[in-house]
Amino acid sequence: MPVLQRKTNHWNKISLVTLLTGLVSMSVVLTVTILLISSYQSKKQALINTTLTLNHTSALKMSHTIDSLIKSMRSSLRYSSNLFSKPMSAAEGYSKLELIRHTNNYFNSITVVDETGLVRYVSPESIGTVGQHITTETAKTALALKKPYISKPYVTASTNRLIVFISEPIFEENGNYRGFIAGTIYLHENNILNTIFGSNPTDELDSSFYIVGSDGHLLYHRDTNRIGEDISENQAVRKLIQGKSGYEQMVNLRGETVLSAYVKVPENGWGVVAVSPISAVYEQLNRHLASILLYMLPPFLLLMLVVIWLARRVARPFVSLADLVSKAGREEVDLAQGKQHWNREAELLTRAIRYAFSDMKKQTDQLAHDARTDPLTGLTNRRTLEETLQQWMEEPISFSVIMMDLDHFKSINDTYGHQSGDEVLKHFAQIVSASLRSGDVCCRFGGEEFVALISHADAKEAYQVAERIRHTLETSPNPIGQPITVSQGIAHFPSHTDSAEDLLHLADEALYNAKRSGRNRTEIAEG
Repeated sequence: MPVLQRKTNHWNKISLVTLLTGLVSMSVVLTVTILLISSYQSKKQALINTTLTLNHTSALKMSHTIDSLIKSMRSSLRYSSNLFSKPMSAAEGYSKLELIRHTNNYFNSITVVDETGLVRYVSPESIGTVGQHITTETAKTALALKKPYISKPYVTASTNRLIVFISEPIFEENGNYRGFIAGTIYLHENNILNTIFGSNPTDELDSSFYIVGSDGHLLYHRDTNRIGEDISENQAVRKLIQGKSGYEQMVNLRGETVLSAYVKVPENGWGVVAVSPISAVYEQLNRHLASILLYMLPPFLLLMLVVIWLARRVARPFVSLADLVSKAGREEVDLAQGKQHWNREAELLTRAIRYAFSDMKKQTDQLAHDARTDPLTGLTNRRTLEETLQQWMEEPISFSVIMMDLDHFKSINDTYGHQSGDEVLKHFAQIVSASLRSGDVCCRFGGEEFVALISHADAKEAYQVAERIRHTLETSPNPIGQPITVSQGIAHFPSHTDSAEDLLHLADEALYNAKRSGRNRTEIAEG
């Protein structure tokens, strides 16, 4: 029985090698776990914020596009209404409508109705309503209003199509009301909306967008079967109906958590919603985590091998001592076995741990650097831009924002390839960096857009900087051997606004004014 007890105690004891290896392994694993959790949480919040901001920027751009489109449609109808203010033959009226419809491609069909509600001319002629009186409440409303009108989506009685109806009144020179001219958009067929927006590719976060009418019905969606659906209970759509614009995390009608940005179209009350599923963000986070683990695994395995070896070296003197004691009195002892220099091995272990932490710190520093730097151009990214904006506004100091967008960059990618497009972006980044002072900040805002913060400079001084950048880009040799131009918008803090969001918005508005004015120019925000 005593022998059995001694054997049990022997197996219950923990060896010094196991203890040292376990302690070091636990320390390393806990440290790596803390670093991974910290990196995961930081990356998650950064991805969510970046996705929301990018979705808001996309929705804002599409809102501007739709706003300009509706204005152009109304302008086209307004001009056409003057052509039909005088009587003409059916053939002549049809010919003019055909010319208008095929010239601008805004509408799937165009109709002229006189003041009595009689359909005078229709293009295309196959609709077959010429000579009939209007019957739909929408058309009757447009006739009665005697002013510009945009309908809610409705199904026509004659063709059973889901359409949106835009009309302009027709007046004679003496002011007599002569009816209206109306253009229709067939929502379930090829139309101006899917021509403009249908080619937008899906990004790595599976982002998408849709357009809703003022009553919450879908006017455009990548799933064409959903067009016309009433989604007014959607949280983002409810806020659009209330006249709000913004971005936030919310739950859609299917119970999915999404990152939504919603922007109102000023011209007609429509709204644009850009969404990204939160699940795609977590998928990207998991890939990020797997990548970190993959990079850390080799040095971690190497570290563990070193730890085990060092633990054995440190424990060897104690093992030898125990062996000597066990042999004492029973056999001859070789004292040479007890000669060990374990302090030196402990120093080696310390160095190994220091090496491991140094390696992990380098990787963490690299991750932090990557989180603040655009990998293509080497410029800072939006995160640094937002931090600088907040810091300068809190100090506060006077500064200007230059929003820059390369003209026809998509054409460069399509013509010369994305690799040449990347070289153009790097070339432009070098020009901008060389044109700024050491205290200024330049970041890649996204795609072909760049933003520069010019400290202690008013709008006129920033304009000189922007023009120097524009002229240098236009005249200097570049990777594609063809002239490259840039459009730029400028806003100043605090003379234009004291809000960071509004400042970027004003600079973006000025940029798009430059685009609309012919590109290759610099515009200063109004205000």
